[in-house]
Amino acid sequence: MTAAIRPPSGQHPAVAPPTAGTVPPADDTETRRSVRSGVAGLVGAATSGLFGFLLAVVITRGYGTVGSGAFFAAIGVVTVATAVCTLGAETGLMWALPRRRLGARGDAARMLPVALLPPLLAAVAVAVGGLLAADALAPRLLGGSGVDGAALLTVSFAAVPVVVAMTLLLAALRCVRPIRAYVGVQFFLLPVARPALVGAAALAGGGLLAGLTGWLVPAALALLACLTLVAGPLGVGRGAVLRPRPGDWSAFWRFALPRAASAAIDAGNMWVGVLLTSVLAGPADAGVFGGVGRYILAGQLAMQGLRVAVSPQLSRLLGRGERAAAAAVHRQLTTWGLVLSWPVYLLLAVFGLAFLQIFGPEFTAGAPAMAVLAVAMLVNTGVGNVQSLLLMGGRSGLHLVATLAGLLVTVSLGLWLIPAHGATGAALAWALGIVTENLTSVGCARAVVGQPLVDAAMLRAGAATVAGVGAAAAVGVLAGGRGIGGLAVAVAVLVVGCVGLLTLPRVRRRIRVTMMQVRGRPEAAPAAAGPAAEESKGR
Repeated sequence: MTAAIRPPSGQHPAVAPPTAGTVPPADDTETRRSVRSGVAGLVGAATSGLFGFLLAVVITRGYGTVGSGAFFAAIGVVTVATAVCTLGAETGLMWALPRRRLGARGDAARMLPVALLPPLLAAVAVAVGGLLAADALAPRLLGGSGVDGAALLTVSFAAVPVVVAMTLLLAALRCVRPIRAYVGVQFFLLPVARPALVGAAALAGGGLLAGLTGWLVPAALALLACLTLVAGPLGVGRGAVLRPRPGDWSAFWRFALPRAASAAIDAGNMWVGVLLTSVLAGPADAGVFGGVGRYILAGQLAMQGLRVAVSPQLSRLLGRGERAAAAAVHRQLTTWGLVLSWPVYLLLAVFGLAFLQIFGPEFTAGAPAMAVLAVAMLVNTGVGNVQSLLLMGGRSGLHLVATLAGLLVTVSLGLWLIPAHGATGAALAWALGIVTENLTSVGCARAVVGQPLVDAAMLRAGAATVAGVGAAAAVGVLAGGRGIGGLAVAVAVLVVGCVGLLTLPRVRRRIRVTMMQVRGRPEAAPAAAGPAAEESKGR
């Protein structure tokens, strides 16, 4: 209990500790670190989102609804199989490595065999089983698509060990190198190379098999990059001990195994919907749902960028018992994510028809599904990365409870709604699963952290975002309807409004404070940390 009232470790000694019953301000150093990491993550996420959208356009324009449905189903097989085979070890590495010493004389390298060997053995087993079962699975998953489904599934399963190894080493990379190294591989190399290679395959007339190969090759390149970047900081090849101690296995897998199921659910939520839709409603509906899902996932990239940026930091803070500092970092980055993500989802909800027209006229049937999922994602981004608070606090079991609740809702409603309503039914099932998982996670995280996860700044930011984007969307609908013309008007109104905000002294002052935090100037920290602390008093 003393950790809840002691001053953060980086606080100036001249500052008196808060009295009992109050919440201390966040550590200045941690606040600045979270801002700098958050900015890097957001820049990477923006790039990844742009090229991820380009990839979706390439797939949908190059292969149509039926072909893209088969393509998305194959990606779903790789994604779900990878999430299952990693056994939660990627999150385990994010939790364990920040708490260990790096270098040739450190103990961090001992975690590599612990984290890598069981997932790779599982991946090889799944790959072999998938290769043997490809002929039997193809008619069920890809029937009616008019492609060689067995060949598509064979390539998908064969790639699973490579993608599993890449996923685990990416997690290690985030912990042992500055965030720009992780951003370079995860948010630049992978998303930039994939549309280029898939597009080249489509233009050359190579078919779905060549296109899927183009989607998979960058994973092998990323694996090689991660191997090179991780070896040095861990001291691999320079005398670092790789033989784990018996306690390393038990401590790591006690945390990771509960995460195994929840990681599979997290990574496969959309792709489970694609596969269910393909089986229950056909490849064309699966293609429409996959196209809608690409927009929904692209809007989530801001939160993803923030999450990967600060997860090691949250692990350090919660490992030291500094819950107030961790909660302050969470509130700050949730406000950022809300301001950046809500405009995207509000526009997707109102102008779904316009966005889907970019994929082709046959995809516009997914506009109702887009609206349903966009509303659900307002809840998802509005509560912030509460899952990271649970996981980095070592409470993977509670996170599993939340994800299982969401999966149960998604699958049970999907089996009921998809046969009659196709992509719209799949979207409604997924949306209710998203809301269930997030509300459950919020309750668990609030109980575990014991600190407020919402403050007045977040509420003001949310209200201002809804009011501003809602007004711009209303103008766009009145001027040009819900098609591309109305969307263009709404975006123009938003741009003019943002430029107008930049003329306000208060807005410019807050931007200057944030930029000072990014550059690491200490005088900016009190301005950023102070209000959050004041708003939390007495809670």
